[in-house]
Parts: sequence; structure tokens; C-alpha cells
Amino acid sequence: MQSGWKMPSQQLSQEELEAWKAQLDDIGEQYKGLLEDLLSRMVPSEAADSVYSDMRESFEAAARSLMSNPNLLWQTQSRLMQDQWLLWQQGVRAMAGEQVAPLITPPKHDRRFKDEAWTTDPYYMAIMQQYLLFSQMVEELINDLDVDPTLKRNLAFYARQLVNAMSPTNFVSTNPEVMRCTLETKGQNLVDGLARLREDLANSAEGINIRMTDRSAFGVGENIAVTPGAVVYENELIQLIQYTPSTERTFKTPLLIVPPWINKYYILDLRQDNSLVKWLVDQGHTVFLISWRNPGPEQRDITWADYMQMGPISAMEAIEQACGEKSVNLLSYCVGGTLTASTVAYLTSTRRGRKVKSVTYMATLQDFRDPGDIGVFLNERVVQGIEQSMQMKGYLDGRSMAYTFNLLRENDLFWSFYINNYLKGEIPAAFDLLYWNTDGTNLPAGTHAWYLRHMYLENRLVEPGGIELDGVKIDLRKVSTPSYFVSTKEDHIAKWNSTYYGALLPKGPVTFVLGGSGHIAGVVNPPHKNKYGYWTNDNLPDTHEAWLEGSTFNEGSWWPHWQAWVTDNGYADADPKKMVPARQPGEGELSIIEPAPGRYVKMTIPEVLGEVPGSEQE
Repeated sequence: MQSGWKMPSQQLSQEELEAWKAQLDDIGEQYKGLLEDLLSRMVPSEAADSVYSDMRESFEAAARSLMSNPNLLWQTQSRLMQDQWLLWQQGVRAMAGEQVAPLITPPKHDRRFKDEAWTTDPYYMAIMQQYLLFSQMVEELINDLDVDPTLKRNLAFYARQLVNAMSPTNFVSTNPEVMRCTLETKGQNLVDGLARLREDLANSAEGINIRMTDRSAFGVGENIAVTPGAVVYENELIQLIQYTPSTERTFKTPLLIVPPWINKYYILDLRQDNSLVKWLVDQGHTVFLISWRNPGPEQRDITWADYMQMGPISAMEAIEQACGEKSVNLLSYCVGGTLTASTVAYLTSTRRGRKVKSVTYMATLQDFRDPGDIGVFLNERVVQGIEQSMQMKGYLDGRSMAYTFNLLRENDLFWSFYINNYLKGEIPAAFDLLYWNTDGTNLPAGTHAWYLRHMYLENRLVEPGGIELDGVKIDLRKVSTPSYFVSTKEDHIAKWNSTYYGALLPKGPVTFVLGGSGHIAGVVNPPHKNKYGYWTNDNLPDTHEAWLEGSTFNEGSWWPHWQAWVTDNGYADADPKKMVPARQPGEGELSIIEPAPGRYVKMTIPEVLGEVPGSEQE
């Protein structure tokens, strides 16, 4: 054995034994407190209870399917026995000093087993292979079950969560790195880790929101979200930021950014070297951006139509006052894009479509035919549970939403931090993207329940007249506004095999671009980094597979491609004769309310809910 995981108690001095005893006492006290904390949270909300019920019924359905297929059951049992026999043989040979090849190795992207002990120590090597063989068997078994595709998707997700939770890396005695750390610190890592676990549990709504970064290293408006500008308009739901120009002349038509409200806008203005906002300003756009309020119980009755009226429509009216321009170019992201599609369709139906010269959708679902793994949490039973929970509180706590999204990439966004923070007792490193990821927002009951049911469950936005806003039935097929769609190939939130079909809906000219990487990195992809690349195809065939087959790959970022689209087609009035002197915030009819980034983006969930002593709600 090379790992040194056994504690040589006979060789410890009296002083060292007493130190160990003190640490074990501390661990016991922390563990006792943790159990008390957990017991106080035993009753799940209606939403969580509905997920547990759905998970139980999914596994029961799988068991029935397996029992009705004797051949598959026999093959699975035989496979388990064969794997155990081969593993036992390998262990005997390894203990005899023979060099043996592993029966199975983790995939290259699996970073859990990077410590050398997993491949050099027979004890840990056997544990790892036992786990990997079991994981592989579960995955293949679910693939072979004869069940409904939706049930199979749910089963695969739930099984993956349970299997990854059982990973030997998640336990002290079966993780070589943790065992070494425990011996070196005499258990102080476990004392510190349990204390951090209790702190994170206290700061979570449901489940546990693990601290991913050193939050003290960042400040909104201090070292992130620092592109110069000012708030020039606000209402109950938004602050409108006008950014300070960096060029002497700007395009005549202003650009309005509509970000999502499920997270805060500054993912588009994180650092100066990757800020989409700064890049747009530097290209010559007069940039406005909606900063959404972090809502609490008082905003419970705000609807999707209210988000439209108080969001993009109010912002466009304010921009006309600030610049004197009656039309804008719209740039939207994620659920902000879904709202923007609704808004453009609404303006079209009310004969105001010319207010938008062009519209861009970044990683936006309009057709919700395949929502991906998030669909596991959005069946009828679960949505009813979420609706009941929101009806009681008036909002969906953003920390619960963050926990759910983290489970979509559980090994990277949950278990890796669980091991580092709670088992190794380490303090998370400072990372601005993870700071943003943990700076969540609540969701109003009136908006979110409607969104889940009408979009995810019923997919009504793609139906002509399927959505009615303020008494107006909208139809995306009537939209003639020029549209630019950019999706990302590895997006697990807005899967491109669904976003593509939104691009087939408008009757106006449409450009569809597919970026590399995922939901964030593929969108926030500054040109100077020359990463990921993107695919283009001037045609829009009936299927996403046909589009990709006929596409051309291009190196670098899609941002310059978009800039060429918006300028070459005249949407941004790039003709030098039409450009105007740079507009400064406060020069028009709107006065400066406060410097960017404003108050709304700084509102945290604990402050909004009055969980921070002395905090005041806006």
C-alpha cells in the first residue's frame, strides 16, 4: 500500500494522541450540530416533494420493466458476477506484485480520479474500478430498458445523480487525497469542512448551495460590472443603463440589451477583457442595457406581460427620450430572448413592429421541444409542486434554482466543491464567473409559474395565437423583423437542436449561427482569445442536422460576424454619413439617476428577503 491511509496509532506520542482526541471531539460537535441543522430541514417543500415522488415512481417503473424482461435481468446479473470475478483475479495478481492492466479507466473528461493513488495503489485502484464498472452497468441497463423515452431520460438523470453521489471520491476513507490531508492536519480539514458545511446549509433555501468562490474578492461595480455608464431610467422592475461611449461618433440606431432575469446581467460585463458590453461600446454602438430587479414577495403578481411592458417596451420608450430615436436594435440572451421574441411578436400584432430594426437571440429557446435535462424537473407533477410553493411564498427562491442548475453538471458544479470545501477543508479560490453563478435572483410567482407551464410544459409560444399578452394574441410567424440567432453546440440549458427551430418561425430574413462551447463560454467569447469557432450556413433547411451538415466552420469568435451582419445590412446605420456624435448619458431628456451599475444589480437574495440584519429592501 502506497497511500498511507492507515493511522499508525502505536507510533504517536502522548501529545499527538491528545491532539487527535481534541480534533475528534471537535468533529463530533460539528457533526452533532450538522445533524440538528439537517433535522430542522427534514420537511421538503411541495416542489421538492414532487421531485422525490417523481424519482421514486421512475425507479419503480424501471424495476417493473426489468422484471418483465428476464433476459435483460439475467444478462445484468451475469455481468455483475463476471465483473466481480475479473476484479478479484486482478486484485490477487496485484497483491502478488504483478503489474496488471486496469479493467476499466475513467473517461478523459472525468477529473475525479486524477490522483496517482487511483492507479498505483491496489486498494484504491480496486475501489475505483468497482465503482466505474457499476456506473457503466447502470448506464447500459437504462439504455436497454424498453420504456417511454421521457421516462428513460428521467431515469438516466436520477440514476446519474445517485451513482455520482456514491463515488468513492465523496467519502473520507475512500479518497486518497482526503486521507492524506486528514493525516497531515490531524483532522483539522474535517473540522473546518463541517463548519463550512453548516454555514452553507444556513445560507441555502433548499438542498445546499455550496460556496464556489471567495466572495470577498469581488464587488459589483468595483472589479466586475465596471464598464462606465449611468442609470437614466427606472421603474419597479428595471433600471436602464446607458453606457458611456468610447468612440467620437456612434451608429445612429441605439442598441438595447435584454439579459435574462434568472441570473444577473453582468455575465455580459464580467471583466474588461471579456465584456460583451464594452466590446459593443468600442465598436461604435450607443448601448443601453436592462438591469432587472431582484424581486421579493411584493412582486409576486408581476406577470410575463408586465415583464414585457416594464422591461423592453418601457426601455425603448426611455431610449427615444434619451436619443430621439424611434427604433432600436435588440440584443437578447436566454430567457431575456424568449421575452424579446414575445415582445417583437406583440409589437408586430399591434402594428408597432418598426420600433425594432433588428433582433438578436443569443442561446434562446422559442421552441421548447427538447429542454434537455432541465426537463426532468418540469413535468406536470413537479410544476404543480413549484406552483404551490410559489403560491405560498410569492416567489421562487433563486438559491433553489441555482441548486437545480448545478445538478445538471453535478460533478463539476457540486461534488468537486463538496470535496474541496467539506472534506479537504479548503477555502474556494477567487473566480469571477463562479461569483456571478452564486449571485442569484428570485423569480416572481406570477411570472415564473406562467413561464414554466406555457413554455416548457405546453410549448405554446410556437403556436399561432398560443400566447396572449395584454389581450393580444401573438404569432412568431408574422414577425418580419430581421433576426440573428446564435446558439452554442454544447449548450445544456438552451439546446441548439431546439433553438434552431425558433429560427424557422419568423417570416423576415433570418441568420442562424452555431458557436462552439456552451451556454456561457460560447456566448461570452471575445475575439482576441480566438477560441471555439463557429459554424455558418446561409440556408435554413427543415432540420438542425441538415443545417449542420451543410455548414462551414469558421475560426474565432462569432462577435465580428454579428457586427458585420448588423452594419452591412444597415441595421446599425454604419454609413459614416449617417453616424452621429457620441451620445453621453444625461444629454437627452433623461437625467442621470446614479452611476452604473446601479442599485438593482447589487440587491442580493438575503437582502431582498430580509435575512441580513439591518438590510433594507429597495
